[in-house]
Amino acid sequence: MQAMAAEAGEAAAHAESFWVTPEFWVAVAFVILIALVGNKIVRTISTGLDSRADSIRARVEEAEKLRDEAQELLATYQRQQNEAAEETEKMVEKAQPEAERLSQKAAAYLERSLKRREQLALDRIAHAEATAVKEVRSVAVDVALEATRRILADKLSADKAGDLIDDAIKGLPGKLH
Repeated sequence: MQAMAAEAGEAAAHAESFWVTPEFWVAVAFVILIALVGNKIVRTISTGLDSRADSIRARVEEAEKLRDEAQELLATYQRQQNEAAEETEKMVEKAQPEAERLSQKAAAYLERSLKRREQLALDRIAHAEATAVKEVRSVAVDVALEATRRILADKLSADKAGDLIDDAIKGLPGKLH
C-alpha cells in the first residue's frame, strides 16, 4: 500500500502542466521565429511581384495604346479609301480607263500600307507580351532561388551540405552530355 502511494506521488510529481516544460517554450519560440521570418519573406516577395505587375500593366497599357492607334490609323485609311472611291466615280465619268487604273493602284498601296502598319503593331504587342512574360518568369525564378537558398542556409548542416555537393559532382558528367 505504501508502495502504491509512493508511485502515485511520483506520478503526480511527473505530471507537470504542458506550459511548464521547456519543449513547449521551444516550440512557441520556433513558431514565433517562423512567423516573423515568413512575414518578411512574404512581404518581400509580394512587393517584388507588385512592382513587376505594375511594370507589366504599364506595358500592356502601352500595347493597348498602340493597338488603338493602329485602329485609328485603319479607320483613317478606310475613310481615305472611301474618299478615293468617290473621286474615282467622278473620274469615271471623265475617263473610265484612267480612273480604273488609279483606283487599283491606290487600293493596292493602301492594302500594303495597312498590312505593314497592322503587322508592325501586332509585332510590338507580341514583343511587349513576350518581354513581360520573360520578366515575370525571371522574377519568379529569382525569388524561388533566393527563398530556397535562405531555407537551405538556415536548415542545412555542414555535413549534409558536403554530402549534397558530392552527390551533385557525381551526377555532373551525366548532365553535361
